[in-house]
Amino acid sequence: MKIQVIIGSTRQGRLGEKPAKWVVEELKKKEGVEVELIDLRDWPLPFFDEPQSPSTSKENYTNPLAAKWAKKVGEADGYVMVVAEYNHGYTAVLKNALDYVYYGWNKKPVAFLSYGGISAGTRAVQQLRQVVLELEMIPIRAGVHIPFVWNKFDEKGNLKTEEIHGLDAMIDSLLWWTETLKTARK
Repeated sequence: MKIQVIIGSTRQGRLGEKPAKWVVEELKKKEGVEVELIDLRDWPLPFFDEPQSPSTSKENYTNPLAAKWAKKVGEADGYVMVVAEYNHGYTAVLKNALDYVYYGWNKKPVAFLSYGGISAGTRAVQQLRQVVLELEMIPIRAGVHIPFVWNKFDEKGNLKTEEIHGLDAMIDSLLWWTETLKTARK
């Protein structure tokens, strides 16, 4: 099973890299799981401007980077989106990356690890759940929400606290759905 962990923020000073690397390391401990960290900084997609929706055009892209992005997304069997919350919502760059692909996301599970201040990114995740359903993805109920993320990891990205809960439940559910849906897609 191939899982992509997608960092959904590209801003300077972002805090998502540390929790993303943490979940990657935890996923690597699972037998039969191949993990890839996807940083949207490495995918500078322009705002969606294709002449047709990917859902109606069979992802026939005019932009070569968009075609490459769709291929990359299609390689995975499941996803963990590492979600920042900006002004009670998710980032524009993550929405744009989602909008460029349709079939590559279909019938695959997605888990959310969110972070932020007091709300821990939960409002962004609630909005994303609606979007991924439209992409025919299966959002995993169990998630990880990290409040005051700047206090939870040291400068090397190591977890400094035992206060973060839910990772094992999220991973177990994600892997169950990933295996089930991968079998069903065959």
